[in-house]
Amino acid sequence: MKAAVVSSFDSAPAFAEVPAPRASGDDALVVDVLAAGLHPRVRSQADGSHYTSTDELPLIPGIDGVGRDASGALRYFILPDTTLGSMAQQTVIDRRRSILLPDDADPILVAAAMNPAMSSWLALRSRIRLERGQGVLILGATGSAGSLAVQVAGLLGADAIVAAGRDDAKLSAVAPLGATATVSIAGDPAAIADAVGQAAADVDVVLDYLWGEPAAAAITGLVTARGDSSRPLTWIEIGSVAGRTAPIPSAALRAADLRIVGSGQGSVPTRDILDALPALADTIASGAFQLDAVAVPLADVATAWADTSTTSRIALTP
Repeated sequence: MKAAVVSSFDSAPAFAEVPAPRASGDDALVVDVLAAGLHPRVRSQADGSHYTSTDELPLIPGIDGVGRDASGALRYFILPDTTLGSMAQQTVIDRRRSILLPDDADPILVAAAMNPAMSSWLALRSRIRLERGQGVLILGATGSAGSLAVQVAGLLGADAIVAAGRDDAKLSAVAPLGATATVSIAGDPAAIADAVGQAAADVDVVLDYLWGEPAAAAITGLVTARGDSSRPLTWIEIGSVAGRTAPIPSAALRAADLRIVGSGQGSVPTRDILDALPALADTIASGAFQLDAVAVPLADVATAWADTSTTSRIALTP
């Protein structure tokens, strides 16, 4: 069969011939892959930079997807850490890590949207329990996961939703998705701190897709501008596109009731992830979220891999 194959962490996957997979175990199923999402998490899997990487090569990338099993049923699946990923004509799934989809579900949309939407969905339902009427700041709202976070926060009952991003043009497109305010964080740390402090001083939760200098500046701005320093502020770290480390001043941790937690593979129990799948899949399949999902043939994986500027979510189709 054909698959995307990573032979070196320094090179993009290549379209190549590989042996067809075989199922082993009562809960293992071979599925025909219909769509596999090209997520930032998959890119880090393929270049060996993700914290779960075992450095084992070669590998077929892909952590989730939509496939059809031998009975003809449509399934969304999440793969365990494996070198036999979803970017192939077939893969082996664990039926316990999959859910059945309605026959009319769009495989491209589901494969493209589940992973980015899950980042905020799990953060607000597993790492904390967002209460109706609370305020949320999304740091990094101009990416596909961030723009979905705006929509997820609204769906789950947030009252004030502040969208922060570094691209003003993209930021203006987020407002119609449910943001009650937007704030540019394109300046230096002092400017970021001032802007975030003015726009989001009294939010209850921050969903952070950036980390790095912007996060440190935003924390300083929020803590400084907060009307009631004893009001709990939960900072949920999800992504690190602006840096793997953040120079957070120690005073920020003492000056306010600030709690920093992470949300991702490891901090969120697998059971919580699996429990969240049906409701999230139903929401996506219903068309409740706006997302530009683009199908790209698996044979063009190298071209898709090189396209890091697109705001669309790519789903590879064998």
